[in-house]
Amino acid sequence: MEISLSPEQVVAATRPTDSRGQTNRRITNIAPLGEAREGDLSFLGDRKYRKDLATTGASVVLMPRDDAADPGENQLFLYFENPSAALARLCAELEVRLRPRPAPGVHPTAVVAEGVRIPPSATVGPFCVIESGASMGENSILEARAYLGRGSSIGADCRLMPGAIVMDGCRLGKRVIVHAGAVIGADGFGYDSDASGHAKIPQVGGVSVGDDVEIGAGTTVDRARFSQTIIGEGTKIDNLVQIGHNVRIGRHCLICAQVGIAGSTTLEDFVVLGGQVGVAGHLRLGAGSQAGAQSGIGRSLEPRSTVFGSPAVPYLLRQKISILQQRLPDLFRRVDKIEAGLEKAFENPVEKG
Repeated sequence: MEISLSPEQVVAATRPTDSRGQTNRRITNIAPLGEAREGDLSFLGDRKYRKDLATTGASVVLMPRDDAADPGENQLFLYFENPSAALARLCAELEVRLRPRPAPGVHPTAVVAEGVRIPPSATVGPFCVIESGASMGENSILEARAYLGRGSSIGADCRLMPGAIVMDGCRLGKRVIVHAGAVIGADGFGYDSDASGHAKIPQVGGVSVGDDVEIGAGTTVDRARFSQTIIGEGTKIDNLVQIGHNVRIGRHCLICAQVGIAGSTTLEDFVVLGGQVGVAGHLRLGAGSQAGAQSGIGRSLEPRSTVFGSPAVPYLLRQKISILQQRLPDLFRRVDKIEAGLEKAFENPVEKG
């Protein structure tokens, strides 16, 4: 990452509420506190890294507003309600410089079906394919090898990264980002099975993705058996996630890496699923529910539930179970000792009178 920002440019981009110290060094890199050197920018977003402040070489540090640490020589501390959000504002400006928007137009190697209308503001990159009846919104971008199937549509200001695929009849709202290698609208996994084998069930529905959704690299969202698989507005989906047919995901959910959601399950608004969570089919996860990493969810959850483990149980119960499991070896030793004592007692019964 090649950057060069003056301290004044950093201040303008991050908008601090206060500052302490000063530096004349230009910022040429962003690094963690413990690794930062002169010319680097860093931030204190988690209190557990505060010990690194005393030794950090960072020239500029984004700080929590209530922290009273003193900057070193030729060091500038900038203060914020949320240092992480301030860093995000800075990185948004850097992203524009480091990854400039490609020029509008259709690359000569792209294959575009006859009659497809592409807005003059849109970009179609090298080796993209757009099938008949597909449509693009204003200012949308297809990077190299992206694919739009027959009758599909993407709204304004969308961006499909290299190799992203939107299959036939699927719809994306506005400002949707689909990362490299993601597939929207592959067939759902449906078969009728009997003694002769497995007969494929046709998947004739689609996928509908709301505004401001982001879908990570290698993620797959299956088309519905009928009707629509739905991803609600503002939902963010990490890499390598599998979303089954007829799943309905609400608004502003967070789905972390390697989650698998089986068909016809509904996630209400603001649900959070940690990495590698597995969700069985035909369930409903209530609004605001949260599941810790690697949880296995086999039953519906009430709103604002917090669960963990496999099978998933309420978080506090899982913590108690974990503590008790650690005590099992000692418990078995005690039981073995009691059994040995009982056996000895019965071998040598006490004689009366």
